[in-house]
Amino acid sequence: MFRRIISTSASWTPLPLRLALACVFIAHGAQKVLGSFNGPGFAKFTSFPAPFSFMRPAWLWMGAAAFAELIGGALLLLGFLTRVGAFLIACVMLTAIVGVTWQAGFFAPGGFEYPLSLLAVCLALLISGGGVASVDHALAGGRRR
Repeated sequence: MFRRIISTSASWTPLPLRLALACVFIAHGAQKVLGSFNGPGFAKFTSFPAPFSFMRPAWLWMGAAAFAELIGGALLLLGFLTRVGAFLIACVMLTAIVGVTWQAGFFAPGGFEYPLSLLAVCLALLISGGGVASVDHALAGGRRR
C-alpha cells in the first residue's frame, strides 16, 4: 500500500504545482494553527462555526481543517506522501467551495473560483504524485510508475 501511495510520475511537472500549493497552504495553515501572518490562531479559529450542521463538534472539524492545511502543505513542500497531502487539502477546498463560497457565485471576492483552482491543483497531484524532485521518488528508489 505504501508503495502505491508514493509511486510517482517520471516528470518535473508536479514540482511547480507542489511548491506553489505548499506556499499557499503552509501560510494559511500557519495563520490558523500558529496565529502567524496576522492569523486568528488555533483557539480563535476553532471557535468559528463549522460550514455544515452535521459537523459536530465544530471545534474538532475546524481544528482538523487547520491542521490539514498546515500538514498537507508541509507534505507537498517535501514531496513526501504527496498524494496524502493533496488529499487533505482537497477535502478542505471541497468543503470551502460547497459550504462557504458557493452561495457567493463564481467570481471573487468571496466566490469559489480560487478554491476551485486550488482543488484542481490538488487533483493533478493526486493523479501524478510528487514527480522526480520529491522524497516519494527517492523512497521508491527512483522507480517510475
